[in-house]
Parts: sequence; structure tokens; C-alpha cells
Amino acid sequence: MKDFFKYITLLFAITLLSCNKTQNKQENTEAIKTSLVDYVNPLMGTDSEFSLSNGNTYPAIATPWGMNFWTPMTSKMGDGWTYKYDEYKIRGIKQTHQPSPWINDYAAFSFMAVTGDLKFQEDERASWFSHKAETVKPNHYSVYLADYDVVAEVTPTERAAHFKFTFPKSDESYIMLDAFFKGSMVKIIPEERKIIGYCRNNSGGVPDNFHNYFVAEFDKDFEINHTWNDDWKLIENSTNSEGEHVGAIIGFKTKKGEEVHVKVASSFISLEQAQLNLSREIGADTFEQTKEKAKQAWEKELNRIQIEDDNIDNIRTFYSSLYRVLLFPRKFYEFDADENVVHYSPYNGKVLPGYMFTDNGFWDTFRAVFPFFNMMYPELNGKIMQGLANTYKESGWLPEWASPGHRDCMIGSNSAPIISDAFLKGVKEMDVEVLLEAMLKNATVSEGRPVNSVGRAGLEYYNDLGYVPYNVGINENAARTLEYAYADFTIAKMAEKLGKADIAEKYYKQSMNYKKLFDPSTNWMRGKNKEGDFQSPFNPLKWGDAFTEGNSLHYTWSVFHDIHGLMDLMGGKEKFASKLDEVFEMPPSFDASYYGFTIHEIREMQIVNMGNYAHGNQPIQHMIYLYNYANKPYKAQEKVREVLTKLYSATPDGYCGDEDNGQTSAWYVFSSLGFYPVTPGTDEYVIGSPLFDKVTLHLENGNIFDITSKNNTTKNFYIQSATLNGQQYENTFLKFKDIQNGGSLQFNMGENPNKSWGSNPENIPFSLSKN
Repeated sequence: MKDFFKYITLLFAITLLSCNKTQNKQENTEAIKTSLVDYVNPLMGTDSEFSLSNGNTYPAIATPWGMNFWTPMTSKMGDGWTYKYDEYKIRGIKQTHQPSPWINDYAAFSFMAVTGDLKFQEDERASWFSHKAETVKPNHYSVYLADYDVVAEVTPTERAAHFKFTFPKSDESYIMLDAFFKGSMVKIIPEERKIIGYCRNNSGGVPDNFHNYFVAEFDKDFEINHTWNDDWKLIENSTNSEGEHVGAIIGFKTKKGEEVHVKVASSFISLEQAQLNLSREIGADTFEQTKEKAKQAWEKELNRIQIEDDNIDNIRTFYSSLYRVLLFPRKFYEFDADENVVHYSPYNGKVLPGYMFTDNGFWDTFRAVFPFFNMMYPELNGKIMQGLANTYKESGWLPEWASPGHRDCMIGSNSAPIISDAFLKGVKEMDVEVLLEAMLKNATVSEGRPVNSVGRAGLEYYNDLGYVPYNVGINENAARTLEYAYADFTIAKMAEKLGKADIAEKYYKQSMNYKKLFDPSTNWMRGKNKEGDFQSPFNPLKWGDAFTEGNSLHYTWSVFHDIHGLMDLMGGKEKFASKLDEVFEMPPSFDASYYGFTIHEIREMQIVNMGNYAHGNQPIQHMIYLYNYANKPYKAQEKVREVLTKLYSATPDGYCGDEDNGQTSAWYVFSSLGFYPVTPGTDEYVIGSPLFDKVTLHLENGNIFDITSKNNTTKNFYIQSATLNGQQYENTFLKFKDIQNGGSLQFNMGENPNKSWGSNPENIPFSLSKN
């Protein structure tokens, strides 16, 4: 009998162990399944060059909105295209703050490891590498430096990073810190295994006292220490160097497979603050601990939106795009010894309390990036709004393109829709009166603008005539007029909610200025002379000139706030829809004479076989959704799905033009969910064609909003019917509160268009003339 009980006990133990193994296997499988970081490809968009952009991105090894990013360099110091996918040598891994190759970088310095004969000049030290021996994740970069038999790795924190170099057996192993040009200093402290210093490289937008201070701590004694000075002059056995372009080299013997770690942090405030950032963010952590913390930082944010679908390629594209949306604007603030939020001001050079964010072009990001933050990250956007108020206090103006301070790039007055949309959607901790004052200054004061992109170029003409004239020497005048009119609308909306009726009335009236540029003889927007006649000759296919990085076919639709009014000017819904069709149905003809050559934005439009629709640049990205305003939402559904599946992929050539601080990615993120913010400053999103079977939004207020699409296939992209929280839903728009309150939106999809869904006048999204 005892043997029987022994047998039963043994059998139970084996069964329990087997169950535990099965459970552990299931848990591990589930963990793998839900590791969203693994879906992200930071190489998306890196196969780009000056003449053709497939994204113009670089692999940003960073935490969300981190103060510092890190990236491998295939190109020379100072080249805005720092990493080109089809190049084959690595010169180093640099700290970068670059928001765009066109804006270029600032505060960059790099690390590189070599073995054998000492090579430190950037051309000589560059090592062959292969994408086959390269690991690229948001939280981790690893590359095999073939010329030196070294594996170089880096993993980030917000203001620091942890490097790991795995060396071969060598009596001559080196790690070098290149502090870059335009002013730098290095100091090697062998007894502390440390290199400290600063770099000052920039592309503009900095005060005279601008520095990026760095501290690098090693876990191996230095047997050799050299520096170099200007013109790559090697100074052997030295520990200090300061000049136009300096660097530091430390060396030692290594065993095969020996790992040397470097913990590095930086600060725009001081060396002491850099050390504090390093101690606080990495401290005694191992490389693997730093790597895991960075991974979890990404997992937290990526899991805010959970996708259920069988198409793994679409899921990879979604999370690769979402990763880009969560990079900019970067945090430009630090925490002092007492944990107070402080920042070095890139506007007046002082260290001041409070938040600061930078590296953003609002001409791009007002369209979808900031509306995404208002939907999913209102607390973060509240801090960004505090940063905008600080920018105004420190420089006297709101930023339009900051990197890190004011930069003269692009047009418009797009800080207004960003601020207004945040305020109207209930973002907290905003200094509302200061921000409104700043918006009104943009709209009324022309003197003292620090650069031409700040405030409103042509303001006197606009306020006097209602438009910026074509023939007064102000370029891109029609585009400016249209963007100022929309900004006026957002000012009016904010003033109205604040009970400032006089201001609201004035700016609502000014928001109708778009009508002054509408040419009824062509049904296109057209530049207008100071005397009141339209510019002539007029070619709606001419890029630039009266418009910005586009032509009249692209900018005519930039009446975000009053599509119904634009429709009336065109002669009604049918003519409006026909005009939309015309853009897609005509060949990709263009006139590049304003630029003197075919700019990359033109080429990207030309090659995708979608007529004159130029999705690779921002002005037209909302246009597809305008079919809804003409009660033809099925046409929007068709075009949205075509762009989602044809023009995006999680590959090095995965964009159809510049990515631009998350905007082109945000279009994908929103549109794949099934809707898009055509008019920031209103409480509506316009419905398109949802890409996934199910999406779950985990909102910051704790609510959950589900979007389910039944019978959703590559052919079934037309909405047949919809329900919101179980009730039939016919509107071709979705309210902000419907999402924030939580609930469920369900679409039934089909292969053929249901032309009756969303076909009534009351189903049309907001327009100022109609509402």
C-alpha cells in the first residue's frame, strides 16, 4: 500500500512539474508575443539621400522623448545624413540631437573602438560593417566592427548611455572620444578611469555660452592616454586638450572576449550636472540592467495601443511608426540635486526653473503629432505647453522651428493650433493667459522677430489686405495666408472658450481670409498681387513660388477649419469631389522652375503612381479625408487604405518622403486606427478605413477605447456600417469625448462601397461655415 501511495505521489509531482513547465512555456510565449519593442525597426526610413527621401531618418537609440539620442555614424562629422543604410563603414557611435538632416545636429560627440595600429582620424578609423552583424532596437544597438574584431554596443537612458565594447586578444586596444568641431575640450583622469569635457558644435539657434558637458566612466584602467588637437594633431601621453576640434584616446591590453564598459552622461548646464545625471540614471547598473530599463520604458508606451491582427507586417509598420511619434519633441530639461526641474535656456543662455522641450518643426507636427499627444498623452503635453510659455518668457516669442533655439525654417504661425488644441482638449497645467498673449503677439506684432520663421512674415499686409501679396518680395505668400487664416481660427476658438468675445469675433472674421486667394476661374488657390489682381501667369502645377514645398493642387485644401466654405466656393459637393478626384487622376506633372532643379519632394510625388497626390510632404496629408465633407466617405476609405498599405512599410525605404519629427508616422498611426485629426482646434476626428481587426487604446485617464473591424481584409476596406457603444453610428467623424470616455467603436467592413453610410448632411464633419 505504501508503494501505491509513493507511486501516486510521484505521479502527482511529475504531473505538477509538467503543468508548471507548460504554464511557464505559455507565459514565456505570451511574454514574447507581447514584447512590442521587437516589432520596431529603427532602420525604417534610413535608405535616404539628398535627392530622394524614404524617410530621412537615422536609427535613434533612445528612450521616449529622451534628452539625448545615440546613433551610428556612416557619414562624416557634420553630415546631416549621418547614417545611410547603403553605406558600409562605421566611424563611431555618437550622441545626437538631430531632428532632421535639413536642420542638422548639435551637441554631438562620439565613441569608437579600434585595435592594432592606432587610427583615430575619422576616415582612417572607419570600420567595415554589415547589416547582417548589426542589431538595431530602440533600446539597444550592436555592431561588429570587422576591421578591429570588436563588437560595439550601446543602450540609452534619458540623459545618459551605457556602452559595451567586446574586444579580441590584443596588446593594442583603444577607445576614443571624438568631441567634434566648432569648439571642444577633453580631460582624461586616469586615476578615476574617467574622461570629462564639452562640445559646442551646432547648426545655429544657440546662445554664445552654449556647451554640452559630458562625463564618461570606464571599468578598466588606462595604460595609454593620448589626446588630439586641431587638424588631427596627436598629442601623445597627454591628458588635456582644448581647441576647435579635439578628442581623447585611452588604451590597454585585452583578452579575447573581454568586455570594457563605458557609462556616459551629458548636461547642457555643467559638468557637475552631467555627473549627477550619470549617477542618477545609471549608477551601479550593469549593461543588461540599463538595457532592460530602456526596453521597459518603450514597452510601457507602446503598450498604450495594443493591436490584434494576423498581418505581422502591418503590426511592425504600426509600432515602428509609433516609435517615431514618441521621439520628438525632446526633453531639454534636467533635474538638479534637489530634484527640481531646471533647464539651460537655448534662448537667453541662463539656467532657469521649469520645463523646456525642443527639436520640433510645428509646420509639420501641428497636423497630427500634437493631436495624438492630446488624445494619448495630455500630461506630457501639459509639460510641453509649460515649455512653450517658458520659451515666450525667455525669448519674447513662441517657437515655430526650435533646434535647440529659434531656427529660420518653414512658414506659418502653427504654434497657435498646437496651443489652442491642447487648451480646448482640457490639457492641464497650461499658463493660458501667457500663451494667449504670445499667440496674439504673433498675430499683431512684426517688429523684433528673431528669425523670419517666428511670428508672421508679411503681417502688416495680411492684417491690412487680408492676405500676403505675391508681388512684395515675401516668398511662399499664398501658403502663409492660408496658414495664418487657420491660425486665426484656432485663436478665436481659444478666446471664445475663455469668454473673450471681442477677440474671438475678430479672429473668426480673419479666419475667412482664405477666400481672398480663391480663384473661381480655375477653382484653385492662387497668389494675389498687392493691387488686388491675381498673379499671372499662373500654373497650378508650379511648386514653391506662392506655396511651400508644394503647388496649388496641394495647398488649395489648407482650409482645415472651413471645408464646407471651400466647397461652396467650388460650386458644391460634386464639383468639390471632382476636384479631389482630379488630383489623383492626373499624371504626376510638375513645374520645378522656382527651385531650379527637381527637389526631392517632387520626385517622391512623381514615382508612387498616385497622380499629383504628394503624401511624402505634409501640406496634403489631410486631403484624402475631405471626401467625407462631400458625403463620399467611401472614396476616402479607398484612398486611405491604399496609402496605408502602399506607401509605408517597416523597411529602410519604408516612407514615401520625409518623416519629419513624427508627423508622417502620426498620419499612419491615426489612419490605421480608423480616423484622423483634420482640424486641430475642434473636437472631431474624421473617419477613414481602419487597418486592424482590433485596437485597444489605454487612455491616460484610465479608460479604455476599443476599435473593432469585422470582416476586415485587404479587399474589404469599405465601411458597411458602424456602431458606437452598441448604437448605430452614421457620422463620418468621431468626437474627442467619445474616445476619452472609453467605449467601443465597431466597423463592419466589405469589398464594395456602401454609398449610403455617412451620406446625410448631418453626418459631415465640422466646418466653420456650417457649424
